[in-house]
Amino acid sequence: MKEILIGGCHNKQILMDAAMGNRHGMISGATGTGKTVTLQILAEGFCRIGVPVFMADIKGDLSGITTAGKPHEKITERIEKIGIKNFQHRGNPAVFWDIFAQTGHPVRTTISDIGPLLLSSLLELNDTQTGVIYSCFKIADDEGLLLLDLKDLRSLLIWMGENAKELKGEYGNISSSSLGAIQRRLLVLEEQGAENFFGEPAIQLGDLCKTDFSGNGVISILDATDLSNNSPRLYATFLLWLLSEIFETFPEVGDAEAPKLVLFFDEAHLLFDNAPKGLIDKIEQIVRLIRSKGVGVYFISQSSLDVPEEILGQLGLKIQHALRAYTPKDRKVIKSVAETFCSNPDLDVESVITELKTGEALVSTLNPDGSLTPVERVLIRPPESQIGPINNTQRSELLSRSPFENKYDQDIDRESAYELLKQRAEQQAEEKTKQKTSKRPRKRQSAGEAFLKSAARSIGSQLGRRIVRGILGSLLGGK
Repeated sequence: MKEILIGGCHNKQILMDAAMGNRHGMISGATGTGKTVTLQILAEGFCRIGVPVFMADIKGDLSGITTAGKPHEKITERIEKIGIKNFQHRGNPAVFWDIFAQTGHPVRTTISDIGPLLLSSLLELNDTQTGVIYSCFKIADDEGLLLLDLKDLRSLLIWMGENAKELKGEYGNISSSSLGAIQRRLLVLEEQGAENFFGEPAIQLGDLCKTDFSGNGVISILDATDLSNNSPRLYATFLLWLLSEIFETFPEVGDAEAPKLVLFFDEAHLLFDNAPKGLIDKIEQIVRLIRSKGVGVYFISQSSLDVPEEILGQLGLKIQHALRAYTPKDRKVIKSVAETFCSNPDLDVESVITELKTGEALVSTLNPDGSLTPVERVLIRPPESQIGPINNTQRSELLSRSPFENKYDQDIDRESAYELLKQRAEQQAEEKTKQKTSKRPRKRQSAGEAFLKSAARSIGSQLGRRIVRGILGSLLGGK
């Protein structure tokens, strides 16, 4: 049986059965109480038993997991208190990722792959506008047009506006006001750097499931410091897309001695804030079913109540660091959090939550039969890797040795909706020129001709918009 050491209490060690690793978990607590280190020791534990890990680095602290830690008297003291044997300072195999391609390999997916539901949530659209996005995807499918990046989507939306009457019968009402609102939201999204996320080559999920030559699981670290601060909706959308893609593509594995992959989602509240009920229902369904694919999902947030109740009830491992009670509202939150644990007659959970010191936590795990263990006050074990970030030189060296160094770094712009419409528009322009030269009678414009004409306009407006953005970028919030 594979186990992961979490910490110790009452002269005993608190272990997590790795076979329960796909039953998900929650790490919560106030700022500065030790959540990041707890995330780090769990990631180390999974790595050592051969489980690949994906985690979002919100604060920029987790890159130290790649480098051996240094001896310290407090670490030595804690090792002795918990009774850890064979402790050694060592780093872990890791790969860095970054949507903006600044501190890691770029992470991309296509508009088509993200789908209308997540795209509508990302753009914060109302129900009517969401309906237009669904129509857009259906039209793209019917016309055989690939929606790979933002320019593909924008070109198709322009065509839909100019042919709304012809499309109404089959695709429903497409109002100019809804299209205008969507286009404005796309502009805001692009100014936040989303054009880096949409495109090719798209990330292959298999590259997040690697082990090294020693059998250790490779840890994939997404640099989300700028992403979560400047584009929180894009951050949430990426994590939810990743979760849904894994659910759709991974095969069923049944009971196993350890997960195939473990995901750590920091700032978990961003996944659910302002999300429509339909999306939350989908997330709840995926979290409930994805464990059969051998995947564990671990949420990190200040309060476990940041996660919807339907999802919180599915989380087997609960690690609660200290919470502070400054107001009556805080005390109500603490009482609610205390009620989420399996009770321990020897522990007043509600009181202990406010008394926990940095590096201490209330922990409840799962027994091998899936039942909850009573909550315990636990001293969290120290990580074997470095606490805190590595420097830029170290990061660059690791990137240069990455197995994906040349796989994702060069973007590809293959023929898709934008390019295809441009080609057709040029062909149509030639035909019209020939018609005028031969003085043929002018024919009534067909829907197909309107499609090509609007594509040409789309191309022209793209160039014009980029010029304006170059001049007024700072006023529009550009980089």
